[in-house]
Amino acid sequence: MNNALKPHGFDFANAKSGEKIYHKEESGKILKACFEVHNELGNGFLESVYQEALELEFKSQKIPYEREKLLPIMYKGHVLNKEYYADFVCFDSIIVELKSVSVLVKAHRAQLLNYLNAANKKVGLLVNFGEKSLKWERITNFKN
Repeated sequence: MNNALKPHGFDFANAKSGEKIYHKEESGKILKACFEVHNELGNGFLESVYQEALELEFKSQKIPYEREKLLPIMYKGHVLNKEYYADFVCFDSIIVELKSVSVLVKAHRAQLLNYLNAANKKVGLLVNFGEKSLKWERITNFKN
């Protein structure tokens, strides 16, 4: 699932032939900004450093975003006291969850899927700045 920057854009190779890729252009713009941050800073910083730098890059590239967006959790029509905060919601449609870890694991994917469910969003990007080269995964949620 890990993807690398291709010379002519991003490879969404998991898509079946003829399958519509939701928010493909927007996802590509977000990933371009992530690669710019990783190219400038490299790996090894805390997640909060990448979050701050990525916010600057989003502003520079005119990518609409909300940082640390509150995602209330509903249970049978009631809002729970426990709240989730997405690192970013871009284009009002894509949740971007940042990590700075040695390797992405199932728990990171599950966290983003929970965020997608809570926000009733279809597409999320899980981006890891902790490895030598930037790693990312596109997570989709079409059950809502």
